[in-house]
Amino acid sequence: MREKWPSRFTFILASIGSAVGLGNAWRFPGLAAKHGGGSFLLAYVLAMLVIALPLLMMELAVGRRMRSGIPVALKGINGKGEFIGWAATANAFLIVTYYAAVFAWVIMMCLLSYKFAGMTGAPDGLADASNLWAEAVGMTGSTSFAGAGGNIPVLLLLCLIISWLAIYYCIRDGASSVSKVVKYTVFIPVILLLILAVRGFTMDNTAAAMSALFIPKAAAFKNPTLWVDAIGQAFYSMSIMMAIMVAYGSFLDKKSNIVSDALIIGVSDFLTSVLSGIVLFTTMYGCGMTVDDMSASGITTAFIIYPMAIVQLTDIGWLNAMFGVFFYLMLVTLTIDSAFSIVEGISAAISDKFGVSKKKTTRKIVLIAGAISVVYITGAGVAWLDIVDNWTNQYNLLIVGVMECVLVGWFFNPVKVLDEINKNTLKFKMPKWWFVSTIKVIAPATLAILCVMNMISLFRNGGLYQGYSVFANVTGWTLSIAALLSGFILNLILSKKPRLKALAVKAGENFGSWDDMEKVDVHAPLPAQESPAENNA
Repeated sequence: MREKWPSRFTFILASIGSAVGLGNAWRFPGLAAKHGGGSFLLAYVLAMLVIALPLLMMELAVGRRMRSGIPVALKGINGKGEFIGWAATANAFLIVTYYAAVFAWVIMMCLLSYKFAGMTGAPDGLADASNLWAEAVGMTGSTSFAGAGGNIPVLLLLCLIISWLAIYYCIRDGASSVSKVVKYTVFIPVILLLILAVRGFTMDNTAAAMSALFIPKAAAFKNPTLWVDAIGQAFYSMSIMMAIMVAYGSFLDKKSNIVSDALIIGVSDFLTSVLSGIVLFTTMYGCGMTVDDMSASGITTAFIIYPMAIVQLTDIGWLNAMFGVFFYLMLVTLTIDSAFSIVEGISAAISDKFGVSKKKTTRKIVLIAGAISVVYITGAGVAWLDIVDNWTNQYNLLIVGVMECVLVGWFFNPVKVLDEINKNTLKFKMPKWWFVSTIKVIAPATLAILCVMNMISLFRNGGLYQGYSVFANVTGWTLSIAALLSGFILNLILSKKPRLKALAVKAGENFGSWDDMEKVDVHAPLPAQESPAENNA
């Protein structure tokens, strides 16, 4: 019997938790600062409506109908589509290895926030604040391989271990344990953001901050990078094409309303991003900074620029330290939901393919990914994170998005998916012209253009990303290609491992094609004579 969300409310909270992450808290405000505030907000809303929401609905509908992780689900849509699901799963695995390291950095900064008290009013307070993160993670100088050589700060290693233990604890029992956690991890960051926003509104230059954030600048719309960044942020922010939403959709009741749920998730994601923007803009303007001091880089904003604002919040050291704790605790709660949702998507993909225990699968994923993530807390960790993040997000995620849309739009009937989306909708239904045009043309074309633009930018810089070595770039391409070809690699392994292949074949008997799964209720308990426990007796 497949697990099921305890309630609609739990599913919505879990999905919001997955969608709302670090990108909302630090990258969104930075991009808003870069592109004229309100101009970016309008472009972002348009990108959400045209691309992100239809894709979110598509993945939820595919998951609900197929009752499986993404590889098996896409195979049910088209027999040749399984490799796309494995590409999404493998890419998600690469992402979570470094996302856990970022989680560890955030935990570290939360623990070290007491140091802000000693920096307030000090002559070198600003410099000390901006250097705190670099010292905490053992990074020497700028993002480079200069610190390579096995330098692993002990406290940071402990934070990394804590991050993985927290991830496993949250998903140890799948949807059941997730439902218990999201009731806190979704609301806590909103409460903390509201506290920080209230403080921001009591500071000077609030009017200027709100003007910079909300008033559009007509000239900004002429800049093509505005649209590129808005589409990219909307696409990345919704946790689509990462195996997550198909897995979450597979735990849905057949009577769920995908359209209204997706709209709630999308609106919540946007409002949290705007609230984060209010916090960053009011705080930094109140400390005498402007949009020119902000950065589109989330790491730079959260770990270098914002600490400089924290020590200028008040003249009272302990109060500034408290706000530092609030800010990084907010990032902790945002990070954990996104992190464990990625692992959940990977675990569902593997356990459904081979019919193995999901709990044991999750445990092995955490152990393997945890061992790999240690690379990112070495002296060269920031550089490796930058490289892997670039190839997984700027190329792989976009390519997976193109392939998934082409599979559903051109090698399947997108109207069937639309019917699944609108099945239980009473009022607003997803229009056919909107959904089909997005899946068949708008989304794949836009994502392909973004990917090509990224490649053109790379090769204009001599083919070496950010000036890294040839070895580093080859590593990035190798990981990227390996993830995209992971489905074919798996088939090669299965051809040489008969027992493993037999597991996959037996597990496949529980799943069928799109039309077959219409009559299957995987949430129903098995008849007594078919109970696995009795069969094993």
